[in-house]
Amino acid sequence: MPTLRDFRIGWRTLLQEPAYSLVVVAGLGVGFGAALLLLGFVRYSWQYNAEVPNADHVYIVKQRFNVDPKAPWFDQAPMLLRLSAARAPGVLASSAYIPTRPRIMGLTAAIGGRLHAMNGLTVMPGFAEILGLQALRGHLALALEQPEGFAITEEAALRHFGTADALGRTMLVEGKLLRAAAVLRTPAANTTIPFEVLVGVRSVLAEAHVQEEMTTGKSGWWGKVLIRVDPGASVEALTAALQRAVDQSPAVQDVPPETRQRLGGKPVMDVSLSPLREAYFDRETGQNEIGAAGERGSRVVIAALGAMALLILAMAAINYVNLAAVRVLRRQREVAMRKVLGAGMRQIVLQLLAESMLVALLATGLGLLLAWLALPLFAQLVDRKLDGMLTAAHVGAALALGVALGVLTAAYPAWIALRVHPGVVLAGRGDSESRRGMRLRRVMTVVQVATAMGFAGITLAIAWQTAFAMRVSPGFDPAPLLIVDLPDVVRDSARARNFIAALSAQPGVAGSAVSEDAVGRHQVSWLRDLKRPDGISASMEMKSVSAAFFEQYRIAPRAGRLFSARTDKEDDPLPLVLNAIATRALGFATPEAALGQTLLFTGFDNRTIQKRVVGIAPELRFQSLREAPRAMAYELWTAGMTLSVRATGDVAPAEAAVRRLWPAYFPDAMIRTHRADAILALNYTEDARMARLLAIATGIALAIAAFGTYVLSAHTVQRRAKEIVLRKLHGARRIAIGLLVLREIGMLTLVAAAVGLPLAALAIERYLAGYVEHAPIGYWTLLFALVSTLAVALAAVTRHAWLAMRMLPSDALRG
Repeated sequence: MPTLRDFRIGWRTLLQEPAYSLVVVAGLGVGFGAALLLLGFVRYSWQYNAEVPNADHVYIVKQRFNVDPKAPWFDQAPMLLRLSAARAPGVLASSAYIPTRPRIMGLTAAIGGRLHAMNGLTVMPGFAEILGLQALRGHLALALEQPEGFAITEEAALRHFGTADALGRTMLVEGKLLRAAAVLRTPAANTTIPFEVLVGVRSVLAEAHVQEEMTTGKSGWWGKVLIRVDPGASVEALTAALQRAVDQSPAVQDVPPETRQRLGGKPVMDVSLSPLREAYFDRETGQNEIGAAGERGSRVVIAALGAMALLILAMAAINYVNLAAVRVLRRQREVAMRKVLGAGMRQIVLQLLAESMLVALLATGLGLLLAWLALPLFAQLVDRKLDGMLTAAHVGAALALGVALGVLTAAYPAWIALRVHPGVVLAGRGDSESRRGMRLRRVMTVVQVATAMGFAGITLAIAWQTAFAMRVSPGFDPAPLLIVDLPDVVRDSARARNFIAALSAQPGVAGSAVSEDAVGRHQVSWLRDLKRPDGISASMEMKSVSAAFFEQYRIAPRAGRLFSARTDKEDDPLPLVLNAIATRALGFATPEAALGQTLLFTGFDNRTIQKRVVGIAPELRFQSLREAPRAMAYELWTAGMTLSVRATGDVAPAEAAVRRLWPAYFPDAMIRTHRADAILALNYTEDARMARLLAIATGIALAIAAFGTYVLSAHTVQRRAKEIVLRKLHGARRIAIGLLVLREIGMLTLVAAAVGLPLAALAIERYLAGYVEHAPIGYWTLLFALVSTLAVALAAVTRHAWLAMRMLPSDALRG
């Protein structure tokens, strides 16, 4: 290793050329800072749920309702499986939990006269033990046993009560007084089971029917079921036991015979166990009232970000190697003199290694500073809480990486120095780079340019597809629509109905409609089997709406008529509207053939209900462009909590009216309003986030590639100076000299295109494969990436091409 003397000499050498030192440290530091942020985010993503003790042996019960052939897996399952799992061999603990209040409204508590929105869970015994929760103050088991007790995390206590010592503090929820009986250590931010407040199943916040269902599971309600197994237990045997329990459950036994016949021997509901450690990357799980859009990650995306970080770091390192190589070439006479004066191979290598390590460590320090300054913006960009990312351990790992980078980047400059022949160099005949060395540096420049070009093509394709997905029509114009989440079910709440009536009378409000959920959101979803009298049946999603729904959304019928507040009575069980996909699934030759037909389905009380098809609705995008349109049926039912408000013009006055009226009708509830287009856009938050990250990375990559091209063009002009002036002396025009320089860089850029663009095309194809409808992208994104990279390369070499054109023969021949 270099000695302190080597580092002092290296430091003085860097100070002798401050411009060079500033450029190499800044370039490497920016690349290092970007890589640190991306690699830190990658590590954060891979560590989801790692804080849970023995997390590899904790499983989530998942199920798929096969009645719907397109049904995804859900990580909610019948809570009766908690009891079945507890009796199975090899199970150490089982528990279940549900949101204390539906996600659509959340838990609202009054503390000190002010309303606070909280993330609350109602949990069964065993929940705390499975997750390894620890009480810093109070008694956790007691908090979950007492009807008025609750447990709160330390961070939530600070935010809501103003102190971490919230033990004994009270809050009012829907007129019920609760007291903090335990303060928990705040769980890590990278968890798929986030919460602020926990209450037990006996809590005053849990209605009697909820308590009974969570305890017995007799009605088959879904919740999140967690199981901790013994390391030696058979997961396959446990899954089979749970499958048998589901097959024998009343909810499955009540499935009509025609549905079983349609399944052809498949189980009505499939059950599987998914490791908790893999929950964050579980992309096959559908959205539900616990897991919303944008709250899961993609292994491919995270791996791509990791690869991007390493490529940016490699590009910055290549830039430094190129600069260091050019600098060593300029210092060949100095190296030759040192060899003549007795310096050995080891001494020369150690000095260059010391210089490289100094540059790498300075760049690491600058990168850490830039990462620390940019961390809040980066955390906002990726929509994750990354406060603890730059810990002492992470800083130490970054410094170790900097040392390793310094050693690696010293290798090629040291190899050039070792090949210096003092006699040849001092005689003035060997001050140029070898063909092999020049070829290596060209290859490194090609890698830089290819990487930047690939980033540009992929970034543009993702951004274009995301913008297309956000712009594509959902079947209506979302601009004048405001979504208001009500705290009460409209059909059962006089204050909700009075609020809607008062709001409809406000200036700027054209009308409103009730539904169970907003279009594009999947927090409430019901699958129903509809059957024709002749026995043909099909599973489809049932949407419950008020009579004014289609009118307020300005949706015209495809055939027949749609619901109307003028002709239909709210909650009338008879009329039914289908979409065309549903009519085909039911075997009708045309959508029009379904009009007037009677359909049967089983209600929540297991009674058969008759419906008559009155109209065919066009396709509405309740799902994202990643899912094919599904069979939909619409019924009149106001047992929803989502209010769609149509504004006469701009949405802002309607939103102001909601805020003005809200306290008079819902003094104990928080206002939650959303623009309709914002809800639709939530399905593409990860894509938009990825596009922004790629755009930043592409900018950094293009800058690094431009600088690498600049360095290469500068050395090209320097290396070929005598050739250039000889061409001039033989009559070459200035334009020919400029083209000589541009041609070499242009050929390297085209070679980079041949390497980078096919790889980018493969990445784009794989990304678009996740969509059922694509933007008209074609190959123009790759062409644009090529043109933009050529433009950047041209700008980088223009100065040296100009210098070559103006080079005086006398200056070049003097050397």
